[in-house]
Amino acid sequence: MKYAYEDLSPEQFEKLIFFVCQRLLGMGVQSFSKGPDGGRDAKFKGTAELIPSKAAPWKGTVIIQAKHTNGLNMKFSEPAFFSKESESSIIAKEIPKIKKLKDNNEIDHYMLFSNRRLSAGAESEICRYISEQTKIANESIRLYGIEEIEGLLKQFPDIARRAEIDPVDSPLMVSPADLADVIISLAKYIETVEVAKYIPPVARVSLEKKNQLNNMTPDYDKCLREYYLKDTNIIDDFLAAPENQELLESYNNVVEEFQLKIIAKHKGYQTFDDIMNYLTDLLFKRDADLKKNKRLTRAMLFYMYWSCDIGKTEDVETY
Repeated sequence: MKYAYEDLSPEQFEKLIFFVCQRLLGMGVQSFSKGPDGGRDAKFKGTAELIPSKAAPWKGTVIIQAKHTNGLNMKFSEPAFFSKESESSIIAKEIPKIKKLKDNNEIDHYMLFSNRRLSAGAESEICRYISEQTKIANESIRLYGIEEIEGLLKQFPDIARRAEIDPVDSPLMVSPADLADVIISLAKYIETVEVAKYIPPVARVSLEKKNQLNNMTPDYDKCLREYYLKDTNIIDDFLAAPENQELLESYNNVVEEFQLKIIAKHKGYQTFDDIMNYLTDLLFKRDADLKKNKRLTRAMLFYMYWSCDIGKTEDVETY
């Protein structure tokens, strides 16, 4: 089950992590009220049930922190969250608080949860940095990213119910994760091809008819074609390449999700122009990689529309 973690309030996310920690550590987990946390959102003192394992559990005082972001597809490795060179990153600001707890013998182990994507490389680097700065043993530091949180909620489905987190209605969600993978690879691909040799293809259905069905204005359609029509054959070749099979699957996942989004939102918009603008604004707001590649992202959305992967066609009477 997928959840809209980015749409939770920080308090809701902390509540969710509190129940997660009750499962991992034990019912003795103590949460703290909203306010200056002194480097801790929750605390556990005793012998952990599952961390790091039943055979060799942590013993002592565990300090727990939950760092929530409203951004989608955010990462632990982003400089705003962690940077050795920055004193203003989220991790850097926590170091003095953790050191104070360590100096006062109020911490033996440290757990940090965030609804961000966590790579193995970032996990190793951040844990090592925290250990060096605070003198907490590296093996006593655990980071949990969105992937592992999701896995825990699948393993213990009662946690979300206890935290009163509603499952996401998938047709109403647009996730940029798969699209970001496609756009990053497409940007690299374009650097290796001769753009001039590509001739715009003929649309599969009458574009005029498609625009009428979807209520796209002539001026908006003209701008889209002027800016992005030349890219459609490049994208065709890119997605058709055998080595890009996984990216094609990601593209198809995006198309399915976006089409469902359009079905859910179309009645609230007067034109398809608004839908396209809504999607691009949402994507740029929620994914740093797509924001860096704005033109390619817009070109990909046009390609989806041009290829009849999103929007009404002659074969679709109504939604």
